Amino acid sequence: MNKKKSVTISDIAKRVNMTTITVSRALNKPDQVKPATLARILEVARELDYVPNAFARGLKRSESLIIGVITASVDNPFYSEMIKAISREAKQHGYTIMLVDTDELEELESKAVDTLLGYRVAGIILSPVSDEPSYQPDYLERLGNGKTPVVLLDRTIHDSPFSRVVLDNYHSGIQAAHYLLRQTPDLARLLVLTGPEHSRITVERLKGLREVLAEHPHVQVEVQAGDYTLMPSYLHTLDYLAEHSAPDAIMGFNQLITLGALRALRMHNIPHDSLTICGIDRLPFADIFGVPIACVAHDASLAGSSAVRLLLDRLQDPHKPRDKVVIAGQLENG
Repeated sequence: MNKKKSVTISDIAKRVNMTTITVSRALNKPDQVKPATLARILEVARELDYVPNAFARGLKRSESLIIGVITASVDNPFYSEMIKAISREAKQHGYTIMLVDTDELEELESKAVDTLLGYRVAGIILSPVSDEPSYQPDYLERLGNGKTPVVLLDRTIHDSPFSRVVLDNYHSGIQAAHYLLRQTPDLARLLVLTGPEHSRITVERLKGLREVLAEHPHVQVEVQAGDYTLMPSYLHTLDYLAEHSAPDAIMGFNQLITLGALRALRMHNIPHDSLTICGIDRLPFADIFGVPIACVAHDASLAGSSAVRLLLDRLQDPHKPRDKVVIAGQLENG
């Protein structure tokens, strides 16, 4: 099967018997072309299914109107909301996003960076596969030359020179701990389901949690580290329930982790409202099904739009110092 040839400005020019300069002007600066000429060119462009080559246009103008977005968690509802906000904010400023999902794989992340640099995107918004201090990907030097602006979103790379948008994880841990103690005055056993043990996000949330619980030494805290997906927390909770009775409270360090715990409780026929549960960030559609789980929620839309604005700031002033936006969390359903 032969691949359909892309229609070019030259093809349109031949059909309408005009110069390529006139056709290009009609497609890019229609106000500079006579109405009758413009109508004829647009009619033929539609007939030929002409699609503008944004990449080639960017090369010609020595600029790009594409923002690259690299994420490891496209299946995470919180990230989906951030990506939607990134797309909206980019459109308002005349940009289109090019999204790459790395599926939590370092190799795919490195290839994604090379691909976006090859497309000469205007800038990159990056949520890396890991925020552990030991994670120093091989593409750092390629991005660190400053030619392509980079903004880190949620997860950051230790000691990197890029601007970033992060959540206030420490105070989110504090808020969650206060809620658990307020809801369960006799709290004795707490199961905490986290992301990777050395993840900066995990460490900060645990730090806030433990700071509050230090004043309540009678509370036994069992921490189970996994990743930021559903399955590890589901299995950890199943294992816990196989050896113990239900804890007094459970805390999940993100939406998917909390959902994993709820699934395990259901497998053991333990009603979710028979113990105190608190998560980080709201469970999508939970209220619709009558499961108003308490959480410390962060504004994902604000995080996404803030990342775009930081990137645009760097495009306007490449020498602007590294900037940081912190998104605070608020207790909901508590």
